[in-house]
Amino acid sequence: MNLVETAKRENAIVVGLVTGRMERRQVEEYLDELVLLADTAGVTVRHAVIQERQRIDAALLIGKGKAEEIGARVEEEKIDTVIFDDDLSPVQIRNLEKFIPCKIIDRSGLILQIFALRAKTKEAMTQVELAQLQYLLPRLTRQWTHLSKQYGGVGTKGPGEQQIETDRRAIRTRISHLKEKLERISKEREVQRKGRENLPRIAMVGYTNAGKSTLLRLMSSADVLIEDRLFATLDTTVRLVSIGPGKKILLSDTVGFIRKLPSHLIASFRSTLAETAEADILLHVVDVSHPAFHEQIEVVNDTLSELEAAGKPTIFVFNKIDKVTDRSIAAGLAETYRPSVFISAQRGINISTLEASLLELLNKETSEQTILVKQSDYRTIAKLHEWAEVLGKEYENNSVKVRFRVSGRNSELVRRLLAQKKPRIVP
Repeated sequence: MNLVETAKRENAIVVGLVTGRMERRQVEEYLDELVLLADTAGVTVRHAVIQERQRIDAALLIGKGKAEEIGARVEEEKIDTVIFDDDLSPVQIRNLEKFIPCKIIDRSGLILQIFALRAKTKEAMTQVELAQLQYLLPRLTRQWTHLSKQYGGVGTKGPGEQQIETDRRAIRTRISHLKEKLERISKEREVQRKGRENLPRIAMVGYTNAGKSTLLRLMSSADVLIEDRLFATLDTTVRLVSIGPGKKILLSDTVGFIRKLPSHLIASFRSTLAETAEADILLHVVDVSHPAFHEQIEVVNDTLSELEAAGKPTIFVFNKIDKVTDRSIAAGLAETYRPSVFISAQRGINISTLEASLLELLNKETSEQTILVKQSDYRTIAKLHEWAEVLGKEYENNSVKVRFRVSGRNSELVRRLLAQKKPRIVP
């Protein structure tokens, strides 16, 4: 396992808050995940602190006493960073800095930092920069309060404009440019997807580190990055996969989901996640060995709803079954989540069962037809190649017998095409 190393790994304290009806156990699980996130970002967590309150402190989140306690530990142990599991408002950060003499970030800020470290392609880097600027914009207050007002003059907004206003305007301009750039990238991706319309598209979704990339590599024999860390994959990877004799699909893997994934990040990654929104079938990969996998399933479902990709035909793929000691849970899960399969992508267990389930669902979601068209009707034949999977062609005199399979997504397009041309349907 390759660690993300910096010149010097920072030391950190992670802080969680238990309020109202929340259970301490749940917050402890959240902090365990925050520790993994911090490690991915190159930070070593020295302490985990949990504060219990009836309600959130509007000014400091955790209250003055706990803030002073954390501040004393920061000074004593020379801690570099304090990371809060809950999102902090600009006011809360500014107030906390009075008691805690080090860098203060929240969960969303940490996730954005990880994405910035992981982004390698132009598209991913553009998406991350956009999300970071949208996150930063309302938080400029605390960063620029020390700056004095500018003088007025040519090219300025006017006498007495504050530095913060200049920076906000610059950030808004940059955000506008990045959105335009992503719009162009989105159109390019759309053109690429149109070239693949005739093959069924299957998208893998799941909580980060559920094993999607391992499964993609196993099914496609492709050289895909596999790393036992959160957010190893940011860019969409699409591979041609054979799941049976003469049956090929396009299988895609993209960024994993996580609890409290910043909304700015989801919005800026929409062009990447479009593979999920436009897929014929979803493979919802679940790390069944994780103690909170039920909650992770809900997080993924909520994110799919936000992407308007909920309700698609889905197979629940319970991965890492080899790490589960109580195998009896499979029966209950199979009853609750249908259809479902239980696999180990790392050890190659039950992959044939997954492929069989995928074939069965694909056959349910597709229909097969044979028509007789004139050889001169190039448009109909070309559109069938574009919108359907052409299984065979036989030439008879001046006609062509075309056998094709069409997905539910394109069935209406094909129906309208045939309604216009009125070809002969061959039984």
